[in-house]
Amino acid sequence: MHRVWIGLGLGLALGAAPAAALTPQVGAGAFAGASIPIVQDDNAPGPIFGVRVPVNVFRFLTAEPYFARTGGGEAEETFGGLVYKRSGFDINAFGVNVALGNLGLSPGLSFYPYAGIGSHALSRNGSEDIDKFGFQFGLGLGISPIPALALNARGELSVVPTDQTSRKFANVTLGVTYKILGLPGVP
Repeated sequence: MHRVWIGLGLGLALGAAPAAALTPQVGAGAFAGASIPIVQDDNAPGPIFGVRVPVNVFRFLTAEPYFARTGGGEAEETFGGLVYKRSGFDINAFGVNVALGNLGLSPGLSFYPYAGIGSHALSRNGSEDIDKFGFQFGLGLGISPIPALALNARGELSVVPTDQTSRKFANVTLGVTYKILGLPGVP
């Protein structure tokens, strides 16, 4: 019976350090930037902004639910020699990114690749609404000057497949994240 208690105590002692490393950290952040349509004559660059909730599940793996809103700029198209102005797509997107890194939730500098999937609703006057799943991938840079605050810069490619082709956007954003949950001293 003593062997069972000793084994259990040893197991708990050895498991305590990895368990602390697995303590999740949760942040809340906001971002804004520019969204640039790629190979789209009927859409012009516009602003993008939104919120993110990074959850650092493991030391170098972060899941990040997000909501983003993009306002497409006005573009000019020529039909039969006549020039028409057309409003760009307004896009509401929500989904989740997965990043290899801690997104600046720990002090210091972090560089991380990420990829994600989300639901995208594209709408504008005079066009049918498009509701499709899209995906994105990109690179981010996080700087954390103090333990609870991180500044982020990101560049990403977002692709929304449609019936015949796809809508592609290059997004460049700056953001700030505040750590709202996590044990002090846990990386």
